[in-house]
Amino acid sequence: MNLELKNILIEQNQEGLDEFAARYQPYDLAGMLADLEETEQTKLISMLSVPLSAEIIEYLEPDLQYHILSRIEEPLYSTLLNELSSDVVVDMLLAIHPHQVNKIMGYLPQDYREKINTLMTFPEDSAGSLATIDYIASRKTWTVDHALRHIRKVGLEAEIVSYIYVVDAHGELVGVVSLRELILAQPEQRLEELIKKDLISVPIEMHQKEVADILSKYDLVAIPVVGQNNRLIGVITVDDLIDVIHEEATEDFQKMGGSQPLSEPYFKNSIWNLFRKRIGWLLILFVAEAYTGTVLSHYEETLSVQIALAFFIPLLIGTGGNTGSQIVTTLVRALAVGEVKFQHLFRVLGKEALTGIILGLTLGIVAFVRAMFLGVDVAIGSVVAVTALFIVIWASVVAAILPLILHKLKIDPAIVSGPFITTLVDGTGLMIYFTMAKIMLNL
Repeated sequence: MNLELKNILIEQNQEGLDEFAARYQPYDLAGMLADLEETEQTKLISMLSVPLSAEIIEYLEPDLQYHILSRIEEPLYSTLLNELSSDVVVDMLLAIHPHQVNKIMGYLPQDYREKINTLMTFPEDSAGSLATIDYIASRKTWTVDHALRHIRKVGLEAEIVSYIYVVDAHGELVGVVSLRELILAQPEQRLEELIKKDLISVPIEMHQKEVADILSKYDLVAIPVVGQNNRLIGVITVDDLIDVIHEEATEDFQKMGGSQPLSEPYFKNSIWNLFRKRIGWLLILFVAEAYTGTVLSHYEETLSVQIALAFFIPLLIGTGGNTGSQIVTTLVRALAVGEVKFQHLFRVLGKEALTGIILGLTLGIVAFVRAMFLGVDVAIGSVVAVTALFIVIWASVVAAILPLILHKLKIDPAIVSGPFITTLVDGTGLMIYFTMAKIMLNL
């Protein structure tokens, strides 16, 4: 809690608040705002300038955005609401009760309200749901001077002014021209002489993850979203897609831990919700892991003859699980960024199999040395070494194939998590171990 800020608000020291706010970025001020009492939050927003207040509010969670706005006097409420980016307004409206939505809609201009309503109809996690209507549009028949005057008129309301999107009379996207090109061009030149027609756009139904990949691949700062007949719906800016990349990476990490992804920040999830997200996979893995006991009981006679074999069970099955987890983590990420595709299956398989052979030989030698230090028979040490080799190769093959097959089947490969691979390799690794023991020890 920032005591300096609290004292400034108590004293209602406007000059002190201006100096204080100048020392911090809006993101930092948003964090401080979230920690204040309700009355202090209202006072802070009321004392700051409208542009700064709006920027701070944009960094808050949608429900907190609404609660802060709803406590502010109506003239400022309306002004702040119209200052927020359209994509932020949409996220807030989707997070609150329909009755609250109706109240907010009453503060928005009619044409703006219709566009917001359109954005709210797009599926969650789609390009349309991320789009903002706060962009600058122009006609190809305009001169450069006309376009620059238009930018000066509406630029303060736009989320991005780096690009000007050129549309025809029906709203169809014709091309794009950068602000840099406008500034360097002659005032009397027409935009149709400057526009780039082969621009990259995305359809409204495209998944946000694919949009983020496209923007990253082509080093764009914004990407237009189009509907039917190439009609310009809105623009997605790089800051929104950075949030998407963060969300998708977080979701993949949670899946790879053997848990359903959390839809809210960690501390906003109740114990019950954490239980609910985790218990499904844990039960599946628990039941699947039970077959390792079946394998052990099947080879009970082998163990009774050579009890020393039991010493190396944790080492061998742990090695297989660790090997598989490493490969799955690498391939899931490679699939996510488009480095690897299903048609690369045999290349990946060959690469990982050869790597597995080298790793297996190395770990097999280490396992043999370890067995000798424990004082077991050389024959058993040899079984452990050979088994380590085959388990690592087997884990490498399985972990190389599964993610690509699941990706081809439109199943998120992140679900082939460390726990899943470990469970799969445990039982099969034991079968390899005891089979090798029976062959090499003539049991």
